[in-house]
Amino acid sequence: MLYPFMTLNDETEIVHSESMTKDGKEQVKVCIEKPVMNGFQSAVCWLPDYKWEEVQGFSPEEIQSFQELLETNLNALLLNS
Repeated sequence: MLYPFMTLNDETEIVHSESMTKDGKEQVKVCIEKPVMNGFQSAVCWLPDYKWEEVQGFSPEEIQSFQELLETNLNALLLNS
């Protein structure tokens, strides 16, 4: 199950999973989705490693911006999981 975390001014939604065991360690899955004409841009980030997967439509600069946002809010994300 995914839980809402943040909605940005451009309607980008950030949601997260509960803490789970993946690859033998505790991790949180963060999904980012932005509506665009005819679909969505999306990406998945695994915390606390900041491993990005399934990036579709976002530029490297946008991913870096999301990375910085997640780094700034890591404690809140992990506490809510």
